[in-house]
Amino acid sequence: MLVGVPKEIKTHEYRVGLTPASVREMTHHGHAVIVQAAAGHAIGLEDEDYRAVGAEVAVDAVEIFARADMIVKVKEPQPQECAMLRPGQLLFTYLHLAPDLEQTKALLASGCVAVAYETVTDRFGCLPLLAPMSEVAGRMSIQAGAHCLEMNQGGRGMLLGGVPGVAAAKVVVLGGGVVGTNAARMAMGLEANVTVIDKSLRRLQELDLQFGSRINTVFSTVGSIEEHVLGADLVICGVLVPGAAAPKLITRDLVSRMKRGSVIVDVAIDQGGCAETSRATTHADPTYMVDDVVHYCVANMPGAVARTSTFALNNATLPFALALADKGWRAALSDDPNLREGLNIAEGKLTKPEVGEALGLPFVPLADIVN
Repeated sequence: MLVGVPKEIKTHEYRVGLTPASVREMTHHGHAVIVQAAAGHAIGLEDEDYRAVGAEVAVDAVEIFARADMIVKVKEPQPQECAMLRPGQLLFTYLHLAPDLEQTKALLASGCVAVAYETVTDRFGCLPLLAPMSEVAGRMSIQAGAHCLEMNQGGRGMLLGGVPGVAAAKVVVLGGGVVGTNAARMAMGLEANVTVIDKSLRRLQELDLQFGSRINTVFSTVGSIEEHVLGADLVICGVLVPGAAAPKLITRDLVSRMKRGSVIVDVAIDQGGCAETSRATTHADPTYMVDDVVHYCVANMPGAVARTSTFALNNATLPFALALADKGWRAALSDDPNLREGLNIAEGKLTKPEVGEALGLPFVPLADIVN
């Protein structure tokens, strides 16, 4: 199989779908790989590094999309990339379709087969290809939030951990999953006052056992969210419903009553965000204000630490990418029920009911596509 790796074109996105080490594994399995020139240059992965492990380097993305049987990317294809996809071509990348009608329609129209990192599962019911980027985003959310609390960013002018004689900032984390756990860990490391809100008592018990008295755990209700968000200096939104749009836990009215200069970091923005006031931003212009509350809603947060993120992502995606290349998508998905969950679109058909329900589009059962 000919595997293509285009350079990412989303604003300030420097990650790359395959590292040279991953390309070496692909060529070791007998596959040819074509990489766009300078695809990894920003993070120190040079064209010569790719050539040294057997990859061909192409001048532009047009050639890669035209020739490759399988496209391996990081972020969802942009409109000009969707236009280059062709019927039957395999796309393996993050998609986050539930809040994105335009991309969904473009992928359906292309006739491609789109397997999304974020809906691939494992035998524990977790999301192994989303987890490494959720770890990065969770940790970054505290860095970003601490910066946004500074006066020149519109924040309250607070140091996250305070100083002797001055109270630490109150950090509220919505969701105790991978994002929330990593955010809480970083916030505690900076000596903030940390509260995690989740609807799973089991998860709250696990966090309590893991972090003890350094963390406050609260069961999620409308009332508890309102109480703690209104008292927060920094709110981290890390709630995920796999494959579906994120629930709107912070209403427009609630934002209007938050402290002036408080901060919302909406890590769930890839799936539409947890606040009604959230809208996707970029690293070039990451924040905006609503009712004197700073909103940080960058849709590709891990792209800011692209070298770390690229290697972490490749560690997780490579076995699945090899399976797809070795067997072809139908056989690979038939053999692996966890990889099968990654199929979102197949030759003009939507296969994720969560996406169909969120966007009002018809869908076909996954079993009708892959046995």
